[in-house]
Amino acid sequence: MNKKDTLNNGGKTRIIIIRYGEVFLKGNNKDFFLSLLVKNIKSALKEFDYVFHKLQARYLISDYADDAETEILYRLKKVFGIYSLSTGYAVKTDMDLIRETALSLAPDIGSFRVTVNRVDSTVKQRSTDIAADIGGFVFSNKSGLSVDLFNFDTEINVDIRENGTTLVFIGRILAQGGLPVGSSGNGLLMLSGGIDSPVAGYMMAKRGMRICAVHFHSAPYTSEQAKEKVVDLAKIVSQYAGHIRLYVVPFTEIQLAIHEKCPSEFMITIMRRFMMRISERLARESDCGAIITGESLGQVASQTLQSINCTNTVAQIPVLRPLIGFDKSEIIDVARRIGSFETSILPYEDCCTIFLPKSPATKPKLEVVERAELAIQNAAELIEAAVTGVEIIKI
Repeated sequence: MNKKDTLNNGGKTRIIIIRYGEVFLKGNNKDFFLSLLVKNIKSALKEFDYVFHKLQARYLISDYADDAETEILYRLKKVFGIYSLSTGYAVKTDMDLIRETALSLAPDIGSFRVTVNRVDSTVKQRSTDIAADIGGFVFSNKSGLSVDLFNFDTEINVDIRENGTTLVFIGRILAQGGLPVGSSGNGLLMLSGGIDSPVAGYMMAKRGMRICAVHFHSAPYTSEQAKEKVVDLAKIVSQYAGHIRLYVVPFTEIQLAIHEKCPSEFMITIMRRFMMRISERLARESDCGAIITGESLGQVASQTLQSINCTNTVAQIPVLRPLIGFDKSEIIDVARRIGSFETSILPYEDCCTIFLPKSPATKPKLEVVERAELAIQNAAELIEAAVTGVEIIKI
């Protein structure tokens, strides 16, 4: 960040253009969202030297090392709140410089058009006239190019900004969109080793929620590799959500008690109720205002409407289920896109896959579940021991 700014030195400066999307629609709170976005951008790029510029409705990155551009783009694509990115050049608003820069970006063959966006009111030419001027110059110097305003192969964009600087670029790279992480409070993600929960964490981070996570580990029935798999999934989510505090809860004694004392058909439901109680306690202790799960309605026995209702009754804070209306293929598509799928399918069992009953109840009645749960007379002590034994891993 300590590099010399060359943007307005009259030459041609390589740049990355950052555009934000939904944040632009915010009213009096827009400055709050933008300040978080800038903070998150700078956090994502903390390892790089560059110069950061604020323009109206967009930001610029300049004066970075040539060989860092690909990695900077990779990091920025994962910052929620950024809608799209472009690479190109910034030049002084001078027609000769703009023409030459457009020519340097133009391909040698194919069809093209020039699109001009004119923000600077001191430039009196109409945008269409400027586009025709630049297009004519490029066309006359590239014999393999043809002009096509509708079915073009390449669009050369000229953005004449308010500060005497013009941005010249080709193409847009779509980023994540959404809201800056930190703008919508904190949530505690129930993170298993499966496909769904990392996607749920990603989805809530996209809505601006800062993520903590909890994982229930049942050693020795679940292996150390299973825990490491969850740590790896948290690392993948953190590429989008920022720093994550992962709580690893020792859950073996609770599962054994449920297995020994409760009817087998209600084991999954009762296990989820204990998880929810512990998650709520950890959420309150970590200043999280909601619990996040990867449940999808009807996907498995514990995710029917009746099962969800039985789980919800023990929680006194909101339980967010961003995947509730997704089918499995849709969830897998997102998991592949964010890079968590291959890790999620590694064959290490989590606590939800051990002591599975042959015929779990799909429509449990709350009053029956509550009576069955009374068989665990030391439930409060088991929960206290689990919370006391939590391992905290900072991702």
